[in-house]
Order: sequence, then C-alpha cells, then structure tokens
Amino acid sequence: MAEVTVKELAKVVDTPVERLLQQMQEAGLPQTSPDQQVSDDEKQRLLAHLKQSHGESVVEPRKITLKRKTVSTLKVAGSKTVNVEVRKKRTYVKRDPAELEAERQRELEELRAAEESRQQAEEARRKAEEEARQALEASKQAGQSEPEPVAKVEQPAAAESAPASAPAPAVPVPEVTPADAQAAAEANRKKEEARRKALRSDEEERNRKRAGGHAGKEKSRNSGRIMDDEDGMNRRRGGGGKLKAKKRNQHGFEKPTGPIVREVVIGETITVAELAQRMSIKAAEVIKYMFKNGTMVTINQVLDQDTAAIVAEDMGHKVKLVRESDIEDQLTESMSHEGELTGRAPVVTVMGHVDHGKTSLLDYIRRAKVASGEAGGITQHIGAYHVETDRGMVTFLDTPGHAAFTAMRARGAKATDIVILVVAADDGVMPQTEEAIQHAKAAGVPIVVAVNKIDKPEADADRIKHDLAARQVIPEEWGGDTMFVHVSAKVGTGIDELLEAILLQAEVLELKAQPSAPARGVVIESRLDKGRGPVATLLVQNGTLRQGDVVLAGFNYGRVRAMLDENGKPIKEAGPSIPVEILGLDGTPDAGDEMTVVGDERKAREVALFRQGKFREIKLARQQSAKLENMFESMGQGEKKALNIVIKADVRGSLEALQGSLSDLGNDEVQVKVVSGGVGGITETDANLALASNAVIFGFNVRADASARKVVENEGLDLRYYSVIYEIIDDVKKALTGMLGSDVREQILGVAEVRDVFRSPKFGAVAGCMVIEGIVYRNRPIRVLREDVVIYEGELESLRRYKDDVAEVRNGMECGIGVKNYNDVRVGDRIEVFERIQVARTL
Repeated sequence: MAEVTVKELAKVVDTPVERLLQQMQEAGLPQTSPDQQVSDDEKQRLLAHLKQSHGESVVEPRKITLKRKTVSTLKVAGSKTVNVEVRKKRTYVKRDPAELEAERQRELEELRAAEESRQQAEEARRKAEEEARQALEASKQAGQSEPEPVAKVEQPAAAESAPASAPAPAVPVPEVTPADAQAAAEANRKKEEARRKALRSDEEERNRKRAGGHAGKEKSRNSGRIMDDEDGMNRRRGGGGKLKAKKRNQHGFEKPTGPIVREVVIGETITVAELAQRMSIKAAEVIKYMFKNGTMVTINQVLDQDTAAIVAEDMGHKVKLVRESDIEDQLTESMSHEGELTGRAPVVTVMGHVDHGKTSLLDYIRRAKVASGEAGGITQHIGAYHVETDRGMVTFLDTPGHAAFTAMRARGAKATDIVILVVAADDGVMPQTEEAIQHAKAAGVPIVVAVNKIDKPEADADRIKHDLAARQVIPEEWGGDTMFVHVSAKVGTGIDELLEAILLQAEVLELKAQPSAPARGVVIESRLDKGRGPVATLLVQNGTLRQGDVVLAGFNYGRVRAMLDENGKPIKEAGPSIPVEILGLDGTPDAGDEMTVVGDERKAREVALFRQGKFREIKLARQQSAKLENMFESMGQGEKKALNIVIKADVRGSLEALQGSLSDLGNDEVQVKVVSGGVGGITETDANLALASNAVIFGFNVRADASARKVVENEGLDLRYYSVIYEIIDDVKKALTGMLGSDVREQILGVAEVRDVFRSPKFGAVAGCMVIEGIVYRNRPIRVLREDVVIYEGELESLRRYKDDVAEVRNGMECGIGVKNYNDVRVGDRIEVFERIQVARTL
C-alpha cells in the first residue's frame, strides 16, 4: 500500500486531523504536521496502540474464514425463473512460526541421521569387501582353489534368492593341511557375515528414504493447513503409519446389537412424519405398518393421540403422552404471585348510547378536550385515563357507544370494576344502553347510573328511572342497589357526587392487588406507529410493570423498550390500575388479550409460537368444516356475489369492529369478503393484494404511502378514506344493493272488455271494446283473457277511436282493438294492457 499523508489518512478514517496527530504522538510516532507521510508499519503501530487503549487484544487472528455467495438465475419451463444461490466457505489457519521452525529442525535432524546411517552402511560394506578380498588372497596363498563368487550387495534380489546359511562351496584340493582348511573356513564365515550386514544396511536405508519421501509429499501438499500430528510423526519415523491411517479411515459407528428403545413424546395430535422422526425411522415404515393394519395414511396425515401411541408401542418404543396446554400450565406455574395485598384504585368503564355524553363527562373530569377531536363527534377507540381526586385515584375506560363496537364494549366490561351507565335525560333508554346493561350484568360488575344532560329543559329524570327499573336496574331510593346521580357534563353539575359514588362503591368492593408481583393485565388497544412500531395500550391489573420486562400478550411477545402514560410522558414503572402504552412487542395484539410478564424471553417466544400454531390449526379446521357443511347446500346453486375489501385501520379495536360490521352485511345472493385487514398505513403490498383479488381498499383513519398511491393510480384501483364508521357501512350497503340488480315487475295499466267482433280485410278480426279499468295504451304488451285464463300474450296491432288512430283510450270509452297475429277474439274476452318495470332490490 502506498504511503499517504496524515491529512489523507484522517479523511479516510473520518476523524479530525488534530485528533489523529494527538493519537499518533501517544503511539510514539514522529509525525507532527498534516503533510507528513505515514508508512504501512506506522499505520500498524497506530492501530495496535488504539486497540490496546480500548482494551482489545493486539494479537493477530490465527484463523480466517472467508465466505462467498453468488446468486444466479435459472430459467425453467415457460417464463418462470428460479434464483440459485451458491455459498462457499473456506478457513485458513496461521501456524505458529516457532512450531514451524521446530518441525523444520526435527526434519533436518532426521535427514542428518539417515545420512549418517547410510554412510555407516557404506563403510560396513567396504570393510566387508576388504575382508572378503583379504580372505580370498589368503586362500590363494594357501594353495586352495578360488571359491564361488559371492553375489554383489548392489543386487539384493539375487542375494536373497540364495540360502542365507549356505556357505560358498569350495573346490577340494588334495594335500591341504588342517591349518589351511581352518583359515579358509574362517575367511568364508567373515565374508558371509559382511554380506548379511551390508544387506541389512541397504534395507534400512531404503525404508528411511521411503519414509522421508512420504513425509515430504505430505508436507508440500498440506502447506498452510493443519496436519494430523500423530499420523505425521508415525510417517516420519517410518513405522506404524499405515496402521494408524487404516484406523483413522474407519468410521466410529457400529451396528447396534439390539433394538434401540426411545421415549416418544406424543401430543394431542401428531403427523405421520413427526411420529417417524421421533422414533428415528423413515416415514415409509410407519405408513407400511399402518397399511398392514388396515389404515391407509399419507406422510402428512394427522393422527390422534391414541392411534399414535398404539403405533409407537407396537414398534417397540416407550410413549409419553402430553397435553397441548402443558406449556401454558408450565408458564402459569413458573410465575410467582406472592406478595402483600394492598388496596388499589378502581377501574371504571363509561358506557352508554351514542351521543349521550360519555366522553364529554369524562372530559370534564379530566379537564381535557377529548370530544372535540373525535371524528364525527363520536368515540371510536377505547381510551384509558387515570385521574387523581381528593379521596384517591380513579382509572377510567371510555368505550364507544356505536352498535359496531359491541365487542369493544364487551372487553371494557371484562376489564373493569365499576360501570358508569350514562343516559341522556332528554333521550331516554336506547338500544346501546340496554346492551351496556347486559354486558355489565354478564360480567357481574356493579352499575352507577349517571343521568346526563339534566340541565336541558326537556330532561325527565323520572322517566329514566322508570325505564331502567323495567330493565332490572332499580334505584336505591326504590329499594334497589343501583346509585343514580344527576349530572351535566356541560356545566359540571353533579360531578363531585358521581366521584363520591364511585369511590364509595370501590370501598364496598375492597379492591386489592400485589404491587410486588410480576405484572398481569389486559390489552386495551393496539396500533402500528410508523416511527415506533407496534404500540399497545395496557391496563395493569396486578403487580408492577417495569421497563425492560419481557411481556407476553396473546400471540405476541417482546421486551418493554419504553413506557408512556396516557399523556405521552415516559415512565419507568406502572402499578396496579394504571394504564400505559408500551413499545417493544413483535406485533399488534388483539384488544382484550391477557398480558403477563414472563421471566424468560425464550419461554415467552415458545408460548407465543404455540398459540399462533394453535390458532392456525383451529382456523383451518373451521374452514374445512365450513366447506364440508356448505358443499351440499351450494350444489346446484349459483355462487354468491362477493364484494372483496382490503381494510387498514389505525388501531386493532376499530379494525375488529369494522370487520364484524361489514361481515354481517349481505344476504343469500351477495356478501362482503374481507380479503385482508391490518393495522397501520396502506402499503404497496396492500395495493397489490387488492389488484390481485379485485378488491376495494378502505382506509380508516390511515393513509396510503407513495408507493401504494402509485400502484392505485396506475392500475385504477378504488381507494377510499374514512374517519367515521357510519360512512363505511352506508357505502358498502349501496355497493351490495347495486350488486343485487333489480327485479322485473308487471303493472296492469288498463283492461278492455270485448263487446263485439268485426271483420276487416286489412286487420282481420277487430274487437269492439269498452275500457272498464285504467288506460289502454297502443305501444304496451297485452294479454287476452277468456274466463280469467290467459289464452294469448302479444301486442296491439292497432288502436282506434272511431276512424282515428289514437295512442291511448281512457276508462269508460269505446275503442277498436286489433290484436297482432291473433284472430280468435270472442265476445266476452278481456284484453289486459300491462308494462314491465324494474324495481331496485335492497338488502
């Protein structure tokens, strides 16, 4: 790498030049100005200094892993393409220089020892040849004949072919003394020993060369890689290497001597593939076994617990039966709720009919202006607030009053301690008022009736008492147990008495909670915020919720990253009866889901995934059941016309209310099909889904982003924004009415009675008639009735009054009627003139 200046280096590493010069001086480098050069070694010194100052290790990595990924496109049949991804991974290990040097020295010593052994063998061979030559000369001097020549040591094969112990035969010579014979024999013996020693030396030298060659090849082939130390040492020694290699190449698995018995865990349902996997056998064996027992199954067939247990036991395994709810039970058992019980604030739900003043009443209590900001002047979300009074804190839940939000009001009743039933004194008991009473009684919650708008001239509080008494809500002054308070949310009349009644009722209930226990509560509302992600409004019912806790809410879980109160201010913890907004969940839970704090995030994820899987199974089973039940009913009938809708809302509760209200619309011929529903803005995915399913996009208090608007404009999709639920329901009703078409109805316009029949050469039989009902028109269809039975249906050929052609003849006047293509008109027949009109159908 070329040298760079200090200024250029500072620009590369994105740091000020002064700061870089200071760090270089701390590292002991000589640079003092921005224009001085910096070498590669100085960069390394600076990097090592910075790592050491930050507490990092300056030791270079000994192992480097390189990964490479390539993606290519493969065309298959038609225009379909498949992306092929190839991944490669290679690891390089840098060996210690000391180890490499030690290994090199060891190899040099082995080569030096081999060379010394070779030289010793060469010396021994020369000595043996010299001794043999001396022995031969001695035998010649003794007068003996020359013995048979010995095989050369350079030819070991010939030497090995001769018997090792056979001495070289000598030609007998007469007149040899015993001393000469003994000397010759000693010479032959020495010569034979020298030959054997030379052969052994040559064999050892060849083994050393062979071992050294193998080691050199392995060294060159595996340069830069880790070798098997034990195998390498054996090869270098020249002994035991083959045996070690043979042992290394053998696998470590051996065929079991007997069947392996496994413990198979079986839930309430299990597929054939899962059962085979838990028994460590192939799925084909399970299918074969069940076929032999008369049951035809597939690999994805779902088996019940009893059947799966029988199969596993018959195949020689132990069975452990578990219930699907065990994971939920374990979670409940793991949660500790020990702690001292203390009093808590009451949770009060405000219910009532639309426009009876629920939010205005709460608005006066909170000293805020909530009702003025509501779309259409109605509340469409569940609001949670807590207020401080002189006698303690009170938490309020404001529920919508419109009929579409029945489920939301029902969840409000389940989460509350006391219900305030708001009834307008000038309007009386309405349908949603009765519904609120039913929800409160079903939840077993006491009711406090707030008779609102008492300041109006037309207010009649006694009529409200009579109407509610007829619905089993009896005032205390009439011998009942329900407190009635006359209030005015506009001027503040009776607000203090209402709070007094609420706190008095709370004292009677003796509400308790454990602040030291893990938090438990209920989801009031949830929405998807573009900048913050899923935001859930929770009401803590027991324990204390803290920032950083792991929360499980319905199908969703997550760690609480931030907590906000109802005014948007961040808080660190929330005790019983406190509503909070939390951030950190992985999705938007449904309003009404139970919220619990879990100690282990892994356990929370496991329970959430289990709940999601269980919900999918139930949903799929319901769909299959609905298909089977409706299959025979729909045979022979035309399919229903469906209005496909994609709905996006701002909060989960509004989405559920919209889906429920729209799904209830329709009849036997038309229906509303919600293709997709979600929380948050309208995205490009929603627009593409609406395009594919030919659906209308509804945005409730949300808007489409730029990419979604582009798809809508290019494809001409129908995108509509709403902020009040009335408008959505009305528009969908109009659309369904248009899909119904119209009915054709017949309307009788007039009746003429035939008094005489005339013959005309031009028109044939002409009926002389008297109009007895309505008006007879010439350009309308007719029917000929004889004795009130239709005998012909057609049209008029002519209608005359005297000799003039006329367009119509009124009641009580005579006329001549010529029926087209019909000449069998008789006296006494009636000619009925009618018209067909189309009448629009309604739901």
